[in-house]
Amino acid sequence: MKPFDENLLKALGKKFTTSQTTIAVAESVTSGALQLALSSIPNASNFFQGGITAYNLGQKYKHLHVEPIHASRVNCVSAQVAEQMAIYASQLFQSDWSIGITGYASPVPESGNKLFAHYAIAFKGKIKSSGKIIPKSDTPEDIQFEYADFVLRKLKGPGINN
Repeated sequence: MKPFDENLLKALGKKFTTSQTTIAVAESVTSGALQLALSSIPNASNFFQGGITAYNLGQKYKHLHVEPIHASRVNCVSAQVAEQMAIYASQLFQSDWSIGITGYASPVPESGNKLFAHYAIAFKGKIKSSGKIIPKSDTPEDIQFEYADFVLRKLKGPGINN
């Protein structure tokens, strides 16, 4: 079974190839799912610069330069953190496009046992799309793939252009 819509991935590959742009990813809650999706597109090495999975405050601060006081207050899960992750990922990997995503795929007390994620999509250092995702799936793994699929569809969607 393939966890991602192959037509969606092909469309993204065409988008990057046609526009001669590149993409990088900074993810937390999706634990590499976005990197898996992007790297599985044919000829991904022509546009996928790479990604990083940073799961805690220390690593998000060290590698993605998230603002530590705010991140500490929100357990590293907020729109601001996702935006900072996206913007620094583009610098880290020297990409045109970048994605940042952070959130919860399983209930924890810090989130009030609620499941949600914040994502941001940037182009050339400017946020083009951001938002909060509320999952419909039940299991943590399904939720992670749901979050990744949601963001990839946003990336492909209308209004997200260079």
